Amino acid sequence: MRLFYRGGGLSGPVFAEKRPEMRPFGGRGRTPGRAVTITDMEKNDPEKLLLEWLRRALWGTPASLEGLAACDAAAWETLYGLAAQQGVLALLWEVLEPLSAEVQPPKALRLRWAFETVRVERRWRRQYRTVARLAAFYTRHGIPMMLLKGCGLSRCYPVPEHRPCGDVDIWLFGHQPGGDAALARELGIEVDMEKEHHTTFWFDGIPVENHYDFLNTRTCASNRRLERLLKRLAARPGESFEMGEARVYLPSATFNALFLLRHAAGHFAGCAIGLRHFVDWMRFVAACHDRIDWPVVQSAIRESGMQPFVDCFLGVCIGFLGLDADLLPPVRRDPRLERRMLEAVLHPPLSGTVPARRLPGIWFRLRRWWACRWMRRMVYDEPLALGFLRMSWLHVKRHLPLLQAREAADRARRAAQSRA
Repeated sequence: MRLFYRGGGLSGPVFAEKRPEMRPFGGRGRTPGRAVTITDMEKNDPEKLLLEWLRRALWGTPASLEGLAACDAAAWETLYGLAAQQGVLALLWEVLEPLSAEVQPPKALRLRWAFETVRVERRWRRQYRTVARLAAFYTRHGIPMMLLKGCGLSRCYPVPEHRPCGDVDIWLFGHQPGGDAALARELGIEVDMEKEHHTTFWFDGIPVENHYDFLNTRTCASNRRLERLLKRLAARPGESFEMGEARVYLPSATFNALFLLRHAAGHFAGCAIGLRHFVDWMRFVAACHDRIDWPVVQSAIRESGMQPFVDCFLGVCIGFLGLDADLLPPVRRDPRLERRMLEAVLHPPLSGTVPARRLPGIWFRLRRWWACRWMRRMVYDEPLALGFLRMSWLHVKRHLPLLQAREAADRARRAAQSRA
């Protein structure tokens, strides 16, 4: 069976074995593929060790110690840098800590690894306490709180504290304006209203995103369609648990399955995905696969146009990171495209800092957008030109003073509609 994928301005045939019993995740969908030349990761010891250690940390599978014994100081530094960049440093410490002395990294690096792991654990505990206090505040005002991603998702990890957490994402079941007003009125907290699908504020030194939309509905039409489904799913939360004086809700398994995939897809399209996104998905599926309404998820994936991304994303989880394929509906595999995705994850194009000056910054972003256009084609079902125009218009509205007031009024209107 010959498959064609037009990506990156080029097209080329890729031959794949036809397997009638395997169909795309969710049924019908585009299956991209392209012959590419990438780094042979089987010969790159730090990258190979990174994947082996991740499999061992996630599933307890044996990992070869031969590569560790052959690692010199430079290879260990590369492995440490990759693990930190990909957000799995603390997770890999679970594998490194019990190793015998002859295969461990140099002492200075081992101490640095242990120190960074402790920092991740302390931040997780601090965020957990912050979530409990925030939930208690909302509860006193009769507002229920749902916890998205982050600290809530860490409950699926073997050691929750080793899932690094940044900001806190919450959903107040449509009461977002009232919750923000109470924080500003009673605690004097300054709430930033300038974001497109959530407000932001700092609570006990932790950044919080208070969502009135789960997705940025301004970027593409498929996000608007998915948003309506996510709102319906969020209305019926999954489990709940006590945190201090309050009860905190978690999304249903079906909501999380779709939301986590779309969240990872958005990061992939923007060249900002890491192995942590794959790990989040795998730990969630391992814990909740039997509670997911897969037909609902499959249908939404097809209708949103991100079938190519999902097939490839799940293929990487199965082929490189050890996820049990029996936990998922059948997945159409394309090994070459999966390797290309993994290469883009480990070595994102133009991943440097955006220049501070305006014109160099605009030029940098344009080059990165062009380099990542093949990724956007796997995620969004709209022409690249239309996506570029949407992105440009959003950028203009964020930075032109004449449009900022109108944009603020529109955000307030959408927040009110979400509450209704």
